Parts: sequence; structure tokens; C-alpha cells
Amino acid sequence: MATLTHSSSAAGQRRAAGQAVPAGRSVSSPRSLGLGALVALVVGSTVGGGIFSLPQNMASGAGAGAVLIGWLISGAGMMMLALVYQTLAARQPALDNGVYAYARASAGDLVGFNSAWGYWLSAWIGNVGYLVIFFAALGQFFPIFGEGNTAAAIIAASALLWTLHGLVLGGIRNAALMNTVTTVAKLLPLALFVGLVALAFKVDTFQAGFWGAPKLGSVLDQVKSTMLITVWVFIGIEGASVYSARAARRSDVGKATLGGFGLVLVLLMAVSLLSLGVMGQADLAALKNPSMGAVLEKVVGPWGSKLISIGLMVSVGGALLAWILLAAQTLHTPATDGLLPLALADENPRGSPSRALWVTNGLTQLFLLLTLWSNATYQALIMLATSMILVPYLFSGAYALQSAWRGTGYAAGERGTQVRDIAVGALATAYCLWLLYAAGPKYLLFSALLYAPGLLFFMRARHEQRRPLLTRSEAVAAGLLVAAACVAGYLLSTGALSL
Repeated sequence: MATLTHSSSAAGQRRAAGQAVPAGRSVSSPRSLGLGALVALVVGSTVGGGIFSLPQNMASGAGAGAVLIGWLISGAGMMMLALVYQTLAARQPALDNGVYAYARASAGDLVGFNSAWGYWLSAWIGNVGYLVIFFAALGQFFPIFGEGNTAAAIIAASALLWTLHGLVLGGIRNAALMNTVTTVAKLLPLALFVGLVALAFKVDTFQAGFWGAPKLGSVLDQVKSTMLITVWVFIGIEGASVYSARAARRSDVGKATLGGFGLVLVLLMAVSLLSLGVMGQADLAALKNPSMGAVLEKVVGPWGSKLISIGLMVSVGGALLAWILLAAQTLHTPATDGLLPLALADENPRGSPSRALWVTNGLTQLFLLLTLWSNATYQALIMLATSMILVPYLFSGAYALQSAWRGTGYAAGERGTQVRDIAVGALATAYCLWLLYAAGPKYLLFSALLYAPGLLFFMRARHEQRRPLLTRSEAVAAGLLVAAACVAGYLLSTGALSL
């Protein structure tokens, strides 16, 4: 197993393994992203299409009381994860692309690979959902796009996908600048929504059926129903950590993570809770998405719905750009470290991870075409994408706990800070375990089905390095994963499991 404190560049890793880097292959990029661009990556990747469907998504399974409890749990839990990424960025500066590197450092190559693989899958599956909801919103103006999965919508979505692909190929810095512009643009309609709905908020409406109708189940069941939704709308707080290798200043990674998280938390809670003061739980649950439009329409009239549709398209367009960036980088970094085939470490002359980008968007295109024949809904896609990211989050929290417990990266006299970081790591880990419980077996089995094929790429990278394909412990873990995938495949074939 390679030493994990070596340089994260392919050159450093190959030299550590006694291998040469092929001539003419670019494997490093300049550190050029400042604090503003990193904050925009966090906010831009977090605030996408999910917030525009949040009123209906949350109310579909929970009353106002359970929604409030769900936000308290998720807000606290995601705050712990944000602190984890902030702390590790400062304490472990040699580790780039945190969602992958921290898992690898805590539990070895295979777990690190699976964390990167799961995060990458989550990113581009989520992009499929973004493209669907983008053209569903456009369908309000042009009925030919329907609910975002008509033939016309898929053709237009494909054109948008490859336009953004070309933009990222033009260079990471230019793409990050465009992301900053769209991030500012998407916040304006959201701020207007919060202000207008706050003025129309009625306490009596919010309190009516506060703990939900009996058909929604117990408060615990209602809270559980909100968990994957709240995680979905928070995914992206680690965006600055994923791009830590390209940050102009390492200290900016932690600042961007916490600053972006705070802004996003305020927006998400305001949109969800204020809507429950305008329309009751049952009425919100019956809305079509993007449900923010119907809420604002009730307050100001038909133009409110159209404004939200426009805001959604701007928001999703920006989020797509951010997530195309994050997905390609997540595939690129493990390749430079020897955990994926070296071909995926390629960069073009402008510093863009070109090969990883082509693979990522090629699969996005394939799944986009499959939506023509699939009955999977936008919400099912985001639930699946969310379940894929739980493992990377879990190991990030576990590594923060492990490194703080051992005192790695702490100087003498920092005992108080170390104890605080132990508590943060423990709480973040506990929150991620709760999320796995809340997700339930359905999405975990689907996750296994998508994780298992990654083993072929992991073993291909090992073969390139002339190393054993799997160690004994890795073979056991791989066997369990394949077994779970086989169970999922069987249940899927019999109809017992479906999206």
C-alpha cells in the first residue's frame, strides 16, 4: 500500500511506486482559485434544483413539526461535516480532494477508491436529474418539453450538456468564473422568494396539523422521510475541499466551506419553513415541482410561478457547471494517485481533466437517453444520488475523528482544540450512520449495484502498476460488495426492487 503522505500528483505517486510517468502526459494544474471562486463552488454546487422543489419534497412525508426537527438534525449534522472539511483542510494539507483522500487515509486504498467512485456516481447521476428538472421548468413556457423527459427535452438537454462540457474543456479557471456569475444570479430570485413569502407568512397556517396527519406515521418516521432530501440539498458543501489542489491559498478551503454552508443553511430552512406558513402540509404535498413556483404564485399571482421557473433554470445551469467540474476532478485525482487507470489522469493544455470529463459526460448522456424509457422520477434520481454519497461522508467524519484522536497535525499545547475536533469528528460520524439508517435497505442495495462495477477499474489500475489486484482484506470487502450487488440485481429482476 502506497504511503498516503506522498504528493497527490501522479508524478509523486508514480515515483513512490518506482514507476515512470509517461512522457507528454500532463498531471498537475496551477493553483489559481481564490476565496470568492471557492465559495461560489460551494454555493453553486449546493444550491441547484433541489431547493426549488423543497416545499413539496419536505411536506410530502412530514408535518411542520417533523420538518423543523429534520432541519435541526440535518443542520447540526451537516455543520459537523463542514467543520470536518475545514479542520482537515488545515491539519492535513498534503491530502487533496477530501472526499476521496480522507477515506483512503483512514481505511486504505479500496475504501478510498470506493469513496471517490461513489461521489463521482452521485455527481453525474444528480446531473441527469438536474437536466430533467431544467427542461421540466422550461416546459412551462414551451409545452414540447413536457416534464423534462420528452424526446425534445432530451435532445435539448444533450445540447446543453455538451455546451457546458466544451466550457470546462476551455479551462478550469474560466469555468469557475462562469460558475461565480451564475451563483450570484441564482441567489437573486431566491432572496426575493424568501422576502415575499415571509411577508405572507401566517402563524395559524404553520401551526395547523403541526405534527402531521396520522397517515404520515410517527414523528420519527416523518423525520426519517426528510433525511435524504435534506442531505441532497446540502450536497456540495465539500466543493472547496474537492478542489483544494487548485486553491490559491490552502486556508481559503476551510473559509469557503463554512461561509458557503452558513449561507446555504439559511436559504434552505427559510424556503422550507416559510412555505408551510403560506400553504398547509397537505396542499404543499400535492403540488407539482418546482413547488416554489406554486407557493409564490399563491402570494403574488401567476408571475410568481414564471419567475421561479426562470430562477430554477439559471440555478440548475450553474449547478450543472459546478457538478461537471466536481465530477471530473473526483475521477481525475484518484487516477493521478494510481487507484484508477492512468489514462483518466490526462489534462489538456489548459489544465482541464479532459479524459475524466469525457467519461463523466458520456455516462451522463447515456442515462439521459434512458430517461425516455424509464419510469424513474426526479425525486427517485436524487434519492439514489444521495445514497451514493453517504459512504464518502461517513469516512470523512471517521478520518477526522481518527486523526484528532491520534493528534496527527496538532502541535503541543493544542489539547483543547484536539478535544473539540474529536467531538466534531464523532458527531459527524454518528450523523452519517444515522443517515445510512434513514436511507433504508432499498437505496443501499441500489448503491451496492452501482459500487460493484468500480472494482474492475480498481483492479485495472493495480494491474497497470504490476501490483496484486486485491489484498486479502480487500478481497473480503470486495466479495461482500459483490454479494450485495447480486442480491440487488436479483430483487430488481423480480420486481421486488425498483426506483
